Parts: sequence; C-alpha cells; structure tokens
Amino acid sequence: MVCLVQAQSVRKVKITELETVIKQSQRPLVINFWATYCKPCLEEMPGLVKAAEQYSKDSVQLILVSLDLEEDYPDKVNSFVKRFKVKGMLYWLDEYDADYFCPRVDSSWSGAIPASLFVNNKTGYRSFQERALTASQVQLQIATMLAPARSQQ
Repeated sequence: MVCLVQAQSVRKVKITELETVIKQSQRPLVINFWATYCKPCLEEMPGLVKAAEQYSKDSVQLILVSLDLEEDYPDKVNSFVKRFKVKGMLYWLDEYDADYFCPRVDSSWSGAIPASLFVNNKTGYRSFQERALTASQVQLQIATMLAPARSQQ
C-alpha cells in the first residue's frame, strides 16, 4: 500500500470537506496546517514527511493543509509543492474566517501555525499540537497514536 505520492497539484477544500475526510478515515492521520510564508512550518515539514514515510507500514497518512492567502493559490502553493517535492495529500483551505474554521479542527486552536492534528478513528485517539514539532516529536506523536491499535492486535 502506498501512503504518499508525489503531488501534481494542491486541491482546494472547504473546512466541511476536510472534516469529512478526517471523520471517515480508516487510517491514522497526521494533518498539518502550514503556509509557504511560515518559516517554522517549512522547517517542520521534512520531519513530518519522513515520519509519515517511516510509519507507512502502519497505514499512516499525511495530509498537508495550506493556509496560504487566496492570491497565493494555486500558483504559489503549487509551485512550492513541486519545487520542494512535497509529498502527502495536499489541500489548500478555502476559508477566511479563522473564528469559523479553527474550532472545527480543535476547540483550543488560536489559528497559529504550524499546527498538527493526529487522529486515529479506530482507537478514538486525537491530539492537537499548536506548535512546530521536531522530527522526534512527530515520531513520538505517531507512535503514541498507533500504540492503542498495536496493543489490541
């Protein structure tokens, strides 16, 4: 099973569609909210991609959600993704009111990025991190997300 594919383009989504993707997923998810103008986001991304690849045998899926400005989508976002060979399911969130979409992701989210949501619907695991994570912190989050599933097997 292939979890990560080279992106051809970033798809535009509304928060309701992203919520559906998250709720209906049968796979453990790492959902990262980022932007091309966010230096901590860009520094964090290689660790996210590497960890998702490392845990691909556990069906972990990486979803990268760009919060770039409307004038930067699709050209700047797609150009960035292609130039840096970013991997994962790639979305651009077509929302402008953080007071509307942030609490739909997590009630504690202030809107700061980077932010990551770790979800395993099979075990009920959910962890929201509103900060840049190191590669080892991402790996720990994923291992914790998978631990209940492994202990049930």
